[in-house]
Formats: sequence, C-alpha cells, structure tokens
Amino acid sequence: MERYSSCPMLCLLAILAFLQLPTVGAVEEFVVIGPSDPIIAVVGGDITLPCRVSPAMNAENMELRWFRSKFSEAVFIYQNHQEETGEQLAQYTGRTSLETDLLSQGEAAVRIHKVQAADNGQYTCFFRKGNFYEEAGLELKVAAVGSAPQVHITGLEEDGVRVVCRVAGWFPKPQVKWRDSRGGKVLAFSETKAQDTEGLFSVEAALVVRDSAVGNVTCSILNPILDQEKAMAIFIPEPFFPKASPWKLVCVVCVPLLTFLVLGAAYYTWREHSRKVQERQQREKLRQDREEDEQAKRAALKATDELQANLDQMKAEYLAAWRKAQLYADWRKDIFQTWPVTLDPGSANPNIVVSHKNTSLTLNDTSPASEERCSILGLEGITSGRCCWEVEIRNGDRSTWALGVCREDVKRTGWYQESPQKGFWVVGNFEDGFCALTNSRTVLSLPQVPERLGVFLDPEEGDVSFYNMTDGSHIYSFSQVSFSGTLFPYFRIHSGDVSLSICSVVPGPELPVPMNSFPFPQEEPELQTLFQRPLSESCVTVVLLCCSR
Repeated sequence: MERYSSCPMLCLLAILAFLQLPTVGAVEEFVVIGPSDPIIAVVGGDITLPCRVSPAMNAENMELRWFRSKFSEAVFIYQNHQEETGEQLAQYTGRTSLETDLLSQGEAAVRIHKVQAADNGQYTCFFRKGNFYEEAGLELKVAAVGSAPQVHITGLEEDGVRVVCRVAGWFPKPQVKWRDSRGGKVLAFSETKAQDTEGLFSVEAALVVRDSAVGNVTCSILNPILDQEKAMAIFIPEPFFPKASPWKLVCVVCVPLLTFLVLGAAYYTWREHSRKVQERQQREKLRQDREEDEQAKRAALKATDELQANLDQMKAEYLAAWRKAQLYADWRKDIFQTWPVTLDPGSANPNIVVSHKNTSLTLNDTSPASEERCSILGLEGITSGRCCWEVEIRNGDRSTWALGVCREDVKRTGWYQESPQKGFWVVGNFEDGFCALTNSRTVLSLPQVPERLGVFLDPEEGDVSFYNMTDGSHIYSFSQVSFSGTLFPYFRIHSGDVSLSICSVVPGPELPVPMNSFPFPQEEPELQTLFQRPLSESCVTVVLLCCSR
C-alpha cells in the first residue's frame, strides 16, 4: 500500500520536470541596445562603437553587422565566428576590429582606428540569431582642433585697417569670433571657408577696424563639439589708421557743388541734344518735303509730257485725217497756200489751144483724130509745201480728159501710159467712166462728173487728193507716195468739146459743212474755227493752187 500510494506523487514531479525543459526549436527573442548619447571621436584617434542584446545571452553564434545609412554600406561584419570583408566599404578596410571579450555575455563593440572626418555621422548595429534580428542606431561625432589662429594686418581699407585671421585643420567648421580690447564682440566681419581632401576646414575671417582707439583685437576660434578654443590678439598702432585730411572739409563742400555742376552740365547737354535732334528732324522733314515736291514736279512734268505726247498724237492723227475729209471750207487759207498756176505753152501738144493768159486750154477742132495724148504742164514746178488748185471743167461728162500732177521727167510724146508707176497721179473721165489712173485704173462711182475739181498736193506727206469743189465731197487720194524731183500740174484732153480753166478763190456763199462729221481735238480751236468759216469762190479761169505756210 505504501509503495503504491507514492506513485501519483512521482508522476506529478515528472510532469513538472518535463515542463521545465526547453521546447525544441523555440526562438529566443531579444532587443539591441546602443549608446543613447553621441560618441565623440578625435580625428586620427581610435573609437569604439558598442552595442548589446537584452536579455543578456551568448552572441558568439550570432551575425553581427555595423553599417551606415544602408544595410549594404557595411562598416564591419561578423558571421560564422569570423570577420567578413566582402561587403565592407573601402574607406573602412583595415581600420576596423571586433572586441570579442564580452561576446559570451551579449556585448559586442567594433573599434574604428585612425578616425577620419568622413567617419562622422549615423551608424546602425545589427544582431541576427536564426530568423530573428534586431538593430539599434548610434551617432558618431568626429572633431578636430587645427592650427592656432594667425592674425595679420593686410592694409588700409576704406577709412580703417583691414585685419585677417586664418586657421586650418578644423572639423567641423569652427566658430569665429572677434573681440575688442574690452572683450566686446565685433559683429561686422566677412568670412570664407574651404575643405581639403581629408574634409578638414580652413577658415579666413576679415575685419575692418575703423576706431583708432580700439588698441587691439582678438580672433577666437572655437570647436563646438570639443568646446575647445584657440585665440590670438593683435595690437593695431594708431599711426596705422588713415589720418583725417584737411581736404576732407573741402571735399564735403565741393562734392555737392560738383554734383550740381555735373547735373547742370548734363541737363544743358541733354537740352542741346534735344534741340539738335529737333533741328535734324526738321531738316529731315524739309528734305522729305522737297523730295515730295520734286516728285510732284516730276509727276506733273511727266503728266505734261504725256499730255503733250497725246496732243501731238492727236494732232498727228488729226492732220492725217484731214486729208481724207470730205470738206475743207476755208482751211486752204491757213493749211494750204494758193499756187499761182499758169500753163506752159512750151510744154503743150500741138493740138492744144491755150488762151486767157495761159489759164485755159481746149482741143484744136481741126486736129485729126489719133491715139496721141494731148497734154500740157504748168509753168512752175513744185518741190515742197502744201499746195492746191482748182479747175473748172466744161462739158466734162461728154468728153475724155484727165488732170493731176506728174514728174518733170515723164514721157509725154506719142502714146504713153498715165499711172503712178510712170510718174503720173491723175483722175479723169474716160470711155469706161470717171476713173483714177492707178496702175490698174480704178473706176470711181460718182453721181455725176465734177464740174469743178480741186487738186491738193502735199509732197512731204506723199499725198495727192482730188475733191469735188461743187459739193465738197472727196473723190480720190493717192497716199503714201514717194515723190522724187519736181512735180508739175498736169492737164490732158483727148476728145470732145471740153475746156479746162484754172480758178481762183474769192469771197462767196457759204458751203454746207456738216461739223459733226469730223472730230476736232480740244487743243485746236483755231482749226475748228476755220472749219466754221464761210467758203466762197468764183471761177476765174485756171487751176487754183494752195500751199501751206
């Protein structure tokens, strides 16, 4: 009984002992603790970055890593009981080591040798055991105290003395302060800084001392991390300060006066310049006005020339047209001049009878009928000038006759041909009617044979025109004739009881003149007036010649 009653107690103790055994595969959790305050290191010295785990446990089998801002920027790696350098940053190669004395107690520290300015900043220590890891951050502040300040007087500047303070080899950038001899701070100074290849600062601070009574000034350089300060004072003798010049008062008075004079001169110059600009603009405007006037004059002259050319053209057309006008009225008084035509008996055919002071011709009744052409010329030849004459024709419709002009050298003996090609420009009445004796003879359709025929000759223009002076109608014109030599009035009678008598112009009744049948240019009022004058003539006996003036 006693043996069996102790069994439950043994079983309970066994169960409690089993519960105290560690569970297979359970993970031990921990936290990583780093220093709460920044760690201060001096450039060139060594520094330790400590970390530990809590609760305390053996860290020899853990993975330890110290890195910068990124996990891959490794400063030191401890893994598998040894240091790993594969991921270590180049700047830490050969400068780091692990203090392993307290690893079994969960404390680990990495030591950085020969601290550099670039080591300054944040770090992270990382602990991993199995799948569990933790990390903690810590800050390393690097400091360096460099050279003592070097203070020098560099010379005069403005109205004072320029003093320069230089230091080098400090980290971080030191604080610069200037103090006077009484210990008061001087705030107004300039400062420049630079970093060398190792990241250390060089500073230059310049101060301008204007008070000659200041005596000396002190340049103080402070490292804010180490709270270490270096200073240097310099004494500035009073003779170093620029002395007050006796001309200063003069300058104070003269400068405003000179300024006033300069402003006055500038105003005067500006006013003169403005006046010259205005004058130049006025001259330019006058020049432009003159050019515009010249252009207007040239345009007016051009318009005048064009108008004159138009007038000349209209005159030319007018003068060319009047030759074919059907009525001349009193034009012959201004355009033509009477040619004193008398017959030349010496040029007459024997069958021609000349009478009335050589102004009339008839055919000899006793002359036998023949094919011989009986003709006579005027006594005086024509070489130039516009001329005209009129011939009274009696019994012209029942006879064969011709009249006009011919050259001096034409053939008039026996039978000959009257045509322009032979030197004859004549019209007359023939067996086939009233004709113009062109090269092939042109028959003219006239209501009746003219009783009074006018011959108008213009040697310069090469024109011979014939007009019926009874009704003023145009009969025929030989135009564009090339005359050569002297021209003579030409008269011929072939058959019939016909007589040809030269007439002269005397005042007589006005002929009917249709004024709207011929256009007059506005620039020829004299000619228009001439067309409106009355024309009267009386027959005297022979051809009337009119020559231009």
